[in-house]
Amino acid sequence: MRIKYSVARNKRKKRVLKLAKGYYGDKSRRLRQAKQQVAKSLTTAYIHRRDKKGAMRSLWIVRLNAAAREEGMSYSRFIDGLHKANITLNRKMLSEIAIRDPQSFRQLAETAKKALAVK
Repeated sequence: MRIKYSVARNKRKKRVLKLAKGYYGDKSRRLRQAKQQVAKSLTTAYIHRRDKKGAMRSLWIVRLNAAAREEGMSYSRFIDGLHKANITLNRKMLSEIAIRDPQSFRQLAETAKKALAVK
């Protein structure tokens, strides 16, 4: 008796075509083109998940720079002052503080200024 692959093959095809749902033209219907596009899409998604982390950090830095300049100092001086004052908050948290609690951010900026004046 010979072994038939139809069940496994259909399952494999269904998995690829399900991932290719929504693609333009034959890329969502033809197996070979769908496989190629799914492979490329997964690679791109992997790369962009890593790029997103850098993009978010850039956004936090832009926000911090704007908030620090409202307090009369540049971003780099602000971060330098925090380091010298031994305040170890990451940029994400500092950005959130700047947006949600400007009073606390003002206190952090004052602390940074004092730390810079001492050294």
